[in-house]
Amino acid sequence: MKKSWLLCIFSNFFIASLMGLLLRWMYVAPITGVNFQFLMHGHSHVAILGWVYMMLYCLIFHFFVPKEKQQKPIYNQLFWITELAVVGMMVDFPAQGYAFASILFSTLHIFCSYYFCYLIIKDANPTTLAEKKLLRTSLFFMIFSTLGVWCLGPAVSLLGKASAFYQIAIQFFLHFQFNGWFLFAILALFFKQAILMIEAKKFRIFYNLFVASTFLTLALPVSWYLPNPVFYWLNALGVMLQLYAAVLFIQFIRPQFQSFFAALPTITKIVYGFALFSLALKVVIQLVVLLPEFAQVSHQIRNFVIGYIHLTMLGIITGFLFGFALQNDFLNSRNRIQTWGIAIFLFGFFTTEILLFLQGIWFFLGKGSLPNYYQNLTLYSIFMPAGLIMLSVEILKLKPKTI
Repeated sequence: MKKSWLLCIFSNFFIASLMGLLLRWMYVAPITGVNFQFLMHGHSHVAILGWVYMMLYCLIFHFFVPKEKQQKPIYNQLFWITELAVVGMMVDFPAQGYAFASILFSTLHIFCSYYFCYLIIKDANPTTLAEKKLLRTSLFFMIFSTLGVWCLGPAVSLLGKASAFYQIAIQFFLHFQFNGWFLFAILALFFKQAILMIEAKKFRIFYNLFVASTFLTLALPVSWYLPNPVFYWLNALGVMLQLYAAVLFIQFIRPQFQSFFAALPTITKIVYGFALFSLALKVVIQLVVLLPEFAQVSHQIRNFVIGYIHLTMLGIITGFLFGFALQNDFLNSRNRIQTWGIAIFLFGFFTTEILLFLQGIWFFLGKGSLPNYYQNLTLYSIFMPAGLIMLSVEILKLKPKTI
C-alpha cells in the first residue's frame, strides 16, 4: 500500500476524532461561533467516508486487484479525487452544514464510490467462492445504501426534515452502510487474511442467513418512525437469523481460526480479539432490544444510540481494519510507539463506551446524570486522537511503498 494513501487515511481519522472531542467539549464549555449540529455532520461524514470507506478502498484494491492491474493510474487518480471530496466535506460541513458546497462534495464522493465499484467488479480476482460473494455483496450494499441519500431531497421538499420519510431515508443509508457494505467487506477481507475455507454448501447457508438478516433488521429503525407490530416481528426474525448465522460461522471456522490466531503477534491478537468481542456485544445488544420495553428506549436515550454507533464503527469495523493493517505491516506490530498508540486508542474507546452506556442506564432507571459525566467523557475521549497521532507520526517514518 502506498505510504501517501495510508498517511492520508489516518490523518482523516485523526481529524474526525478531534471533531468528536470538540463535540464532547462543547457540553462542558460551549464555544461561541461553532455550530454543534454542523460540526457533528462534519465528524460523521469524515469518520465514515474519510476513514472507513478510504481504508476499505485501499485494502480491497491491495488484496483483490491483481498486481498487473494495480498499475493502472485510474486507481491513484480516483483515490485523490475521493480524498478531495472528503476534504471538502471536512471543511464545509462544520462551516455551513447541509449547503450547496457540502452537498456537492457528498455527491462527488457517491459518484466516486460508484466508479470504484465498477473498477473492482471488472478488475478484482477473488480466489474463493466466499471471497467473491462477500466482496460483491458488500459493493451491492454500498450502492444500495445510497438510495437513502437520493431520497433526502424529495423528502425535504415534499414533507420536511421532521417527516418519517426523511428520517427513514437517513436510517436506510446508515443501516446498509454499516451492516451491509462495511461488514460484508470486512468479512471478505477476513476470509482473505485468515485463508478460511468453507464447503460451498455450508457457506451458502451462512451467507443467505446473513444477507436475509441484514435486510430484515432494517425494520427496527423503521419502527421508530412508523410504529407497527409487524416491524417488531421482522426485526426479531432478522436478529434470530443473524444469531444462527454467527453460530454456524463459528462452528465452520473454529479449527482454521485457532491456527490463524496462534501465529499472530500479541498486539494483533488483542486488536482482533477486541473486534470480535465488540461484534459479539453488538449481537447481544440486538437480542436485548427484542424486549419491547427496550425497543423504543434504545432510540430515545441518545447515549445508547451514540454508544451503539461507536461500538459498530470503532469497536468492530475499526478493530478489524487495525488488525488487517497490523497483520500486513501497514502498521508495525514491532514498533513500540505504534503499539502504544493502538493501546491508547482502544483504552479511550473502551472507557468512553462504558460511560455512554452507564449514563444511558442511569437515565433509563430515572437516576439523572452521573456526577461529572461530560467532564469525564471529554477527558477519556482525549485518548483516541492521542493514540491516532502516535500512529500517524510513525507512518511518516515508514519507507515509501509504491504499487
